[in-house]
Amino acid sequence: MKRRPQKPSWLRVRLPGGQQHQELKRALRSGDLHTVCEEAHCPNMGECWRAGTAAVMLLGDTCSRGCRFCGVTSGQLHGKVDDREPDQVAKAVAAMGLKYVVLTMVNRDDLPDGGADHVGAAIRRCREVCPEILVEALVGDFLGRRRPLETVCEAAPDVFAHNVEVVRSVTLALRDPRCGYDRSIQVLRRAKELTPQRLTKSSLMVGVGERDDEVVEALTDLRAAGVDIVTIGQYLQPSRKHAAVKRFVPPDVFAHWQEVGQELGLSYVASGPLVRSSYRAAEVFVQSRLRRANPDATSGGSPAVATRPGSL
Repeated sequence: MKRRPQKPSWLRVRLPGGQQHQELKRALRSGDLHTVCEEAHCPNMGECWRAGTAAVMLLGDTCSRGCRFCGVTSGQLHGKVDDREPDQVAKAVAAMGLKYVVLTMVNRDDLPDGGADHVGAAIRRCREVCPEILVEALVGDFLGRRRPLETVCEAAPDVFAHNVEVVRSVTLALRDPRCGYDRSIQVLRRAKELTPQRLTKSSLMVGVGERDDEVVEALTDLRAAGVDIVTIGQYLQPSRKHAAVKRFVPPDVFAHWQEVGQELGLSYVASGPLVRSSYRAAEVFVQSRLRRANPDATSGGSPAVATRPGSL
């Protein structure tokens, strides 16, 4: 039997804890909100929560899809939606004094619009409660349908994010059959076409069987789709029932991919073993970029970080 690769020293992280961690957890629990930090077993949860950042997951804690890398519960909701959630999220954001929040979602193929109206409502409600807040929307593919995508874009998030997740060659092996590499690229392209001035963002996980040149190919495809920001990080197996890690990519290879992405013209590339879809350094870049355009919009506060279930 082939032995699994041992986790290298550069992937060691501190366990969650501390006063800020507990205060943030209480604020989220008081609104009956779910965090993808916990659901997807994010390795950065301890660091982010100690810094006062968190991951809020819209539309419940159960995803209608079953990707083999994903730590979030998979199942069917039969159209069940908590209409209180947009208001609860906005109140939690206000209570934590955040100026930048990422709103993500589980896939909800059981809903006619895939949950787009709900996501749009959460974006608008956050702005009503916190007028100066910057909002990043990290959403699913809505089965490739144009109208739900337009609904999210019409809510005017400052950053539109959708994760391509993995390179083309391993998509069928790891993502739910309803997902697709080309569909994800098309979602990002359409979002940029709908609002060319809006920042768009995507993410790749590696160590799942891809070749190095395929990562470069994915970066090229993302840039051709108008994507501005890309994060690249190491896949970590949530449990033994999930897809196994094929390799642990060394830091110097991640550094090379960052250089390649910048040479391709991407505005920002965060590439490293513990980088995840919503990486704190990437959020700082976004705030700096948008602050220059609107100095009053991003003064003060801490970024709130969220990722798509099981994703980077």
